[in-house]
Amino acid sequence: MNTKDALYQHGKVLGHPSGLFVLFFTEMWERFSFYGMRVLLVNFLTMTLIGYNPGWEWSAENATALFGTYAMMLYVTPIIGGIIADRYIGYRLAVVLGALIMTGGHALMALETEFSLYGGLALLVLGTGFFKPNITSIISEMYKSHPEKKDGAYTIFYMGVNSGAFFGMMLCGYLAEKIGWAWGFGLAGVFMLLGTLQFWFATPLFGKIGAKPDPQAVSEPAKEKSQESSDTEKRNPFNIIDWILIAVCSLIGLGYAFNDPMSKIGGIDMFSALSIGEMQGQYVAVLFGLALFIGLVIYRIVRYTPVVRDRMIAFIIFAFFTVFFWMCFEQGASSLVIFARDSVQRELLGNAAIIFKIANAILTVVPLMIITYVLYLLGKQTGKKIGTSNIVLIVCFLGMWGLVGWMLNREFNTTAYNVSYQAEQVQVLDDKGQPKKDDAGNFVYTYNPITTQTEVATLENPVVGREVVIGEAFLELAVGTEIPMIVKDNGGTTFAYLDDKRLAKAYEHGKVNDRDAGVIQATVKEVKDNWVDIPVSWFSILNSFFIIAFASFFSKWWDSKYNPSAAMKYGLGLIIMAVGFGLLAIGAYGLEDGVKVSMVWLILAYLFHTLGELCLSPVGLSYVSKLVPARMIALMFGMWYLAIAIGNKLAALLGGQIESITEEYSLSTFFLIFTITPIVAGILVILAGRPLKKLMHGIH
Repeated sequence: MNTKDALYQHGKVLGHPSGLFVLFFTEMWERFSFYGMRVLLVNFLTMTLIGYNPGWEWSAENATALFGTYAMMLYVTPIIGGIIADRYIGYRLAVVLGALIMTGGHALMALETEFSLYGGLALLVLGTGFFKPNITSIISEMYKSHPEKKDGAYTIFYMGVNSGAFFGMMLCGYLAEKIGWAWGFGLAGVFMLLGTLQFWFATPLFGKIGAKPDPQAVSEPAKEKSQESSDTEKRNPFNIIDWILIAVCSLIGLGYAFNDPMSKIGGIDMFSALSIGEMQGQYVAVLFGLALFIGLVIYRIVRYTPVVRDRMIAFIIFAFFTVFFWMCFEQGASSLVIFARDSVQRELLGNAAIIFKIANAILTVVPLMIITYVLYLLGKQTGKKIGTSNIVLIVCFLGMWGLVGWMLNREFNTTAYNVSYQAEQVQVLDDKGQPKKDDAGNFVYTYNPITTQTEVATLENPVVGREVVIGEAFLELAVGTEIPMIVKDNGGTTFAYLDDKRLAKAYEHGKVNDRDAGVIQATVKEVKDNWVDIPVSWFSILNSFFIIAFASFFSKWWDSKYNPSAAMKYGLGLIIMAVGFGLLAIGAYGLEDGVKVSMVWLILAYLFHTLGELCLSPVGLSYVSKLVPARMIALMFGMWYLAIAIGNKLAALLGGQIESITEEYSLSTFFLIFTITPIVAGILVILAGRPLKKLMHGIH
């Protein structure tokens, strides 16, 4: 059997080898777990300590400092994991090892203790290092004899990425927000484990692809490639100065990554001695490290031949603007989660609730049916060859359908009630200490609910009656019934019904934390049949949905005669994304305490963010391989992911300022920062189009 026939010896699925779809599902379950946890972390850490689903009540700054370091390290460890797999253990074992480590990380996260949180995140970072680079390496090796089909294979593979992200954020988010955080974190771990098993049992499909490398086979091609490079191009080996600069820059970068959350959360500052005036020591160290890194880049670039040097400069310019893109785009994991929870009107009543429930059901069931059909096709081709793997996949999908059915049934059968309760009326003062008035000239008040543990006689302000709609009730309550309820969000504007189990937990939680339990006595005034409370995590699935919906359009655009230049694509990506933040700035303009914006603004923002991503993200990776000499591709991919890592850390750093900027200026001002910055960056990169074209020397 020749090499090309060997690719299809286990049958075809949608014109591709069956093994591709094993990788499709493996990646799908890994992304299910990753994004399922990612959408929860900042929400969980910053959620109020006393409420319907209590979190840890960290500040946004502390929570995003931790998340930013976690997100940054996810792009650093794969560089090491790829090297280990290439030289020692092979891609397949690396994928399994990484997946098992990540499963342990998710299991620890579900325990909800401080030790398990840090331990779980560490394992997730370590596991990702082994998993992330090596599953794509298996695809690359699989299609060595079919390079013309590789683009199509990666397209299918990335549908698995987005499918996993879509359902992970939807189901883990729903369980975490409606039942409890541990359920969401735990579900991510369950599917990670099942995904690992289905991959391991399917290894017979891959033959020697991704197996442990033969040391001699590894060294010989390396020697040949080295000889080939030396014949055609001046080499630029690393010297002792290069290595010293790399080591110092790496130590400073990693030191800052870990010091940032340590100093903010634990008060441990390794760089305190470097402080200059009001500038923290860690930022002084970062600036010094940045200066060294720029020196290193210049020192190496000047030693290349002119053409290579010019292309490397173009690569560095693209990497620079990549940092700005991800710095803004990754607000989706931090500030936009907080915004969706505390500032977006997520409760719908009447026809609006019915329309959302139907649309959400279609949005959930149709994609799941399509992916289930892919499972059917895979099982049809490989039923006997990898029977155990297919059984594991069937279990996964039965679990998915069960969860989706339970979720939709719960949403269609939730009853809400209009209830009255007592609250303390507190007058709001302006910056000068005078009573604040709204635009109509009326005094502005806040209303603090009277809990069952409040000593009313000690209150200094009047007690008044208030009414609110509450949900999360799955029983029939008559008008006039006295019921317990509790706040659901950090703003204290939404409430939920407490059944006996949750009521007992609320009192116990308050006692453990030496706080008022927050239980409020309310009276049912009216039954509301059609009501829905959209989970915070639901908005995050829109990115995956829009990618699937619009990816083919952009692919056709890039293949047409209207295909823009690389600089134009970059500029469009940055500016289109900025439009999304601009819409949020408009929606949040003039927002008062307790008032929430329409969810339409956030949906539109995610649409424009995704369109921007589709313009820029695939282009960046493509130009790494085009601009960089073949012998340096691995190193430059590492540099590229380093740029994304820096963007992720900056995103968290700035996203953590949402509370302070909103308090000092406004929420609209916060979003304007992410509107103006990418617009300026986008215009600059478009204006740099002609110089970049010259630097690229014919690369398109």
